[in-house]
Amino acid sequence: MRAGLARRVLAAGLLSLVAVAGCGVRPSVVITGGDPPSGAVVATSKVTLYLLKNGRLSAVTRPTGGRPWFRADMLAALAAGPSVMEQAHGFTSEVPPEAGPFSVTVKPAGHLVVTPSTPAGELSPLALDQIACTAAATSPETTTRVTVAGSGKGIDPRNCPGER
Repeated sequence: MRAGLARRVLAAGLLSLVAVAGCGVRPSVVITGGDPPSGAVVATSKVTLYLLKNGRLSAVTRPTGGRPWFRADMLAALAAGPSVMEQAHGFTSEVPPEAGPFSVTVKPAGHLVVTPSTPAGELSPLALDQIACTAAATSPETTTRVTVAGSGKGIDPRNCPGER
């Protein structure tokens, strides 16, 4: 008699489990998670940053470490300042650490708008040039125009030294 009761309890439990498993899940529309990171992804083994040497802009390449970099990553590296090795070679920067993080907006016709965390009006002209040239270095177009938001200053990458 106990075996019959155990079978009925087990059958009732399984029936309840099947009924509960099929309830409550309704079809829905696709739910998006927002925009993905924007900006060019640098897929090469090196990136170009613009540091200062003897008070003048100078293109410096750094290894990417095998990971993709976005423009904002490059600008964050710029705000972090020159590496120990770069400092030993006389490189400096006028971009303060508090300028990061940066926002980079891609506009039509090869125009980039860079917005630093620091008010752009508080940045020196050389810091603005460093930011604009570093942002433009990722663009495949040689006619990219860069504006640092809040400074009212646009930089044409043809004025940036290096391989442009």
